[in-house]
Amino acid sequence: MLRVPESWLRRRAGRRQIPCTFLGKHLRFSAADLAALIGAAAEPATGRRSHRRRRPPPPT
Repeated sequence: MLRVPESWLRRRAGRRQIPCTFLGKHLRFSAADLAALIGAAAEPATGRRSHRRRRPPPPT
């Protein structure tokens, strides 16, 4: 559903960077947690170029 590795989820949850619930050492994600993760991923990236630069033609 999220298309991310389990290790990514565990690492982020362990750092408390994503919403989740810990039951002992087990992770649980509610529908609201998943909606928040998906919503955060849908935001446009910042600081990236919108297009690739072209290389100048080789000298002749």
